[in-house]
Amino acid sequence: MFNLDPRLQQDTHHLGDLPLSRVLLSNDAQYPWFILVPRRDQVSELFDLDEQDRRQLWRETELLAQRLSTAFGADKINVATLGNVVAQLHMHVIVRYRNDAAWPAPVWGKHPAQSYSAEQLADLRHRFNTLMAEDCSYVEAQA
Repeated sequence: MFNLDPRLQQDTHHLGDLPLSRVLLSNDAQYPWFILVPRRDQVSELFDLDEQDRRQLWRETELLAQRLSTAFGADKINVATLGNVVAQLHMHVIVRYRNDAAWPAPVWGKHPAQSYSAEQLADLRHRFNTLMAEDCSYVEAQA
């Protein structure tokens, strides 16, 4: 049974699910910051996934990165797995702009998070779900 790490649950909003991954939005309005979490238990490293799941995670990461880059007009897309604070395997896909709060540095720890307002979150959720609606494998979360 899949259980989301409590820290991810606390710091993100559930947007929906792809065939393998839960799609989350980091609760930091400074950056469009998405997180993919493979719905597999006891997985903390990429090599903990079987080959089929590793390929699927990469397909989902590429799909998300490409769509976000186009839809959000990104200057750069950052993709990373760290797991130093949250051991559960998760893939960060972050839209970056040359004028964002942390540019050109990494976003981690650069500035305190600024939570989304209810209106900002609703707008971003709608925008993201519209972006993903053309993919029949995406299932939108119930807000």
